[in-house]
Amino acid sequence: MEFEHQPNASDRKELAPLLKLALELGPLVLFFFANARGEAIIEAFPVLASLGDPIFLATAVFMVAITISLAVSYALTRRLPIMPVVSGVVVLVFGALTLWLHDELFIKLKPTIVNALFGTILLGGLLFGRSLLGYVFDSVFKMDDAGWRKLTFRWGVFFFFLAALNEVVWRSFSTDFWVSFKVFGVMPITIAFTLAQLPMINRHTLEDDADA
Repeated sequence: MEFEHQPNASDRKELAPLLKLALELGPLVLFFFANARGEAIIEAFPVLASLGDPIFLATAVFMVAITISLAVSYALTRRLPIMPVVSGVVVLVFGALTLWLHDELFIKLKPTIVNALFGTILLGGLLFGRSLLGYVFDSVFKMDDAGWRKLTFRWGVFFFFLAALNEVVWRSFSTDFWVSFKVFGVMPITIAFTLAQLPMINRHTLEDDADA
């Protein structure tokens, strides 16, 4: 079965790296801050007391922040990358369930579901001869088809690892620890994994792109 080379995305509008990082991490940072300082925030704004514990306030803040992040991203680029959109939709759905049912279980399940979904899509795509990760990262670097297959497989497995890790953390530790790990634990792990892929990426980078 032939694997098609991924489409060229060089004509797409791209956000500045620092702005892109701020839009992706901003909602998570606000989520952490609202949970950590929830009691003080509710004391300053008593109307928020109806939300209940800080985790519910943090969930509401997370929902608003991720909506604004997606809106700003679309306003600047006129497109929405699939991964932030899927993550945002799950945040809104499970955040709404968390607030409506007043049960923090739903927001804790969000990372598990999102990561398992991404892992299933990537590994499932490989079964049908599609290295779907290329559609996300093709504007960043150009690789041969074998490189895209390897990178797609590794990211697919990594997403399942993150899903399992989230299950272990929220089931084994306090809500405050889970929130802190979600913000300050998952990101370093993801960065380390990404850096570990660079040698393989360099081996499969197309010659013209490597020369550039």
